[in-house]
Amino acid sequence: MIRILGVDPGSTCTGYGIITAEGETLRYVDSGFLSLKKSTSRYDKLRAIFLNIQRVIDDHAPTHFAIEDIFYNKNAKSSLILGEARGAAILAAALANVPVYEYSPREVKQSVTGHGAADKSQVNFMLGKILGLDAPPKNSDESDALAVAICHAFKNREWSVT
Repeated sequence: MIRILGVDPGSTCTGYGIITAEGETLRYVDSGFLSLKKSTSRYDKLRAIFLNIQRVIDDHAPTHFAIEDIFYNKNAKSSLILGEARGAAILAAALANVPVYEYSPREVKQSVTGHGAADKSQVNFMLGKILGLDAPPKNSDESDALAVAICHAFKNREWSVT
């Protein structure tokens, strides 16, 4: 069995989702998000992201860490800020010796829905089906993080075969 921590990084909201994969079975473990005020300083946001992901790692002991890769934005500053948020989360995993895997938003959508240009409602619908949830999380960053974890499980099924 592997335990995957999926992360959807953001400077104002960072989502996380944890699943287990054993054979063909994926199970929901936990998910949540860290919401930060826009007025919070950039450095305090990075500290909060790092500490939150570190706490999740300490609480759940994932064996794999999957994170959404940067999508390239026309606004270079936005891409840089997102890169810093990703770096804070990745550092928490690296310091805990959890292997890090990166997936593009298109790869994540393709893995979960079968279509790389799927919208959020399609991803949410499939999350419920794949994980057997009564209802998907209401926060889109939390849902996206679970989708990243599922993408990692699907792309690495041979690791979870019993």
